[in-house]
Amino acid sequence: MPDLDFRVESAAAVPFAATPRLAFRIAATNANAEESIYSVALRAQIQIETPRRRYSAEEQEHLLDLFGEPERWGQTLRNMLWTEAAATIPAFLGAGGVEMQVPCTFDFNVAATKYFHALGNGEIPLCFLFSGAVYYAGEGGAQQVAPISWSKEARFRLPVATWREMMDLYYPNTAWLCLRRDVFERLYQYKVRHGIATWEAALESILTECEEALKQ
Repeated sequence: MPDLDFRVESAAAVPFAATPRLAFRIAATNANAEESIYSVALRAQIQIETPRRRYSAEEQEHLLDLFGEPERWGQTLRNMLWTEAAATIPAFLGAGGVEMQVPCTFDFNVAATKYFHALGNGEIPLCFLFSGAVYYAGEGGAQQVAPISWSKEARFRLPVATWREMMDLYYPNTAWLCLRRDVFERLYQYKVRHGIATWEAALESILTECEEALKQ
């Protein structure tokens, strides 16, 4: 029966996709190098290991929304589920690999987006928890199938720069906010009443009013 180990070798933005994507290069090796692997249906749950890096004062301020005051991070800083992904590794003997594409979002209602955006530089510690099935050659060459052990995992440190380059590629100088429809209608009516041409100008006007009110 195959005994596969996995490692994440690299990550890069996928250009010209319909939505932002990161491509992670996954390498697989079989303990029995002479065993024919027909294919691997690979799944991965990807977690962000937030306690496994240091945070600057500016990053701590940006992360208040997620983890609260830094004094409480001993209780609030925990691994976060980012996403799940899947890929099929083609036939190999001994070692093989595949590019696992992970869809990404710039929706600031998503905790992972808030986390990625808050980081200024450095790396994002990720943990890939693998599962799935291995199709291999049994006795006489007959196809057999075996599950991937839930204990199979791999760590990877994603450069923050890679994430930012991907988002700049798809959303240059842009961020996305998803609003409830009633809130959007109120913002729209404010924009119309004040004869404001763009959404950015409407938000700037509201922010200016709020800042002036706080100074009084």
